[in-house]
Amino acid sequence: MIKPIIHDTFFLSQKYDPAAAADLPIAKDLRDTLAAHRSECVGMAANMIGYSKRIIIVSFGMFDMVMLNPVIVKKSGVFETEEGCLSLTGVRKTTRYQKITVRYQDEQMKSHTQEYNGWTAQIIQHECDHLDGILI
Repeated sequence: MIKPIIHDTFFLSQKYDPAAAADLPIAKDLRDTLAAHRSECVGMAANMIGYSKRIIIVSFGMFDMVMLNPVIVKKSGVFETEEGCLSLTGVRKTTRYQKITVRYQDEQMKSHTQEYNGWTAQIIQHECDHLDGILI
């Protein structure tokens, strides 16, 4: 189901609870909502659509990937950039890393550790910040 985008900075600035198998319907809502905003958005965190769970979705162009309980375990290649957010107005400066390693669970609750770089790494970092209540 397409959900409304949350703009409440108090709600968005909280840390969120770990996701479990019972939270998998949130992934469907993230998929539907991201698809509805595809022209202006390349990733989302569950809190952006009103859920206080550690789930993100990232667009890889041809497909979208859901990550449950993502944790960035390694990062390198610091750089400064500017980002926008569907939940916030305007563009803000932030620090990101060119290369990251992420530990997460997929929609079958299988654990993975994967390395990402470039634009994809930046999106994942932005969405993981959401899960920790960090607003850029």
